[in-house]
Amino acid sequence: MAEKTELKEYTMQEVEKHNTEKDCWLIIGNDNTGGPKVYDVTKYLDDHPGGAEVILDVSGQDADEFFEDIGHSDDAREELKKHLVGTLKLDAEEIARRKKAADEAAKSSGGGMGGVVVIAGVILAMAFYFKMKNEESS
Repeated sequence: MAEKTELKEYTMQEVEKHNTEKDCWLIIGNDNTGGPKVYDVTKYLDDHPGGAEVILDVSGQDADEFFEDIGHSDDAREELKKHLVGTLKLDAEEIARRKKAADEAAKSSGGGMGGVVVIAGVILAMAFYFKMKNEESS
């Protein structure tokens, strides 16, 4: 049975230094996917189907939301595993930073649900109105 090796922990400050075409790291992962992991994707840049530029735009950063929003395939996720170099160190400062970012994201997208409820209400009211009108004319 192969011995499981311990992954090195990197701070956000360490990852931020790897932000060039010759040295490109990303953080991808969250609480739902086993936590934030650090990937060295330097050698993959030229092979990325979307082009190197999209990765370089988020190099040295937490790219999890970007990665998930694109809707990457299972093959892409398997390819990503080949570039794993460690995990993100979640000290108190990093946990606070991530919580703040999540709170800000929730605030900026929070208004969208209210609009959906209003639209659904209008549609229901219109459906009720037309149903009543049809019953009256029958």
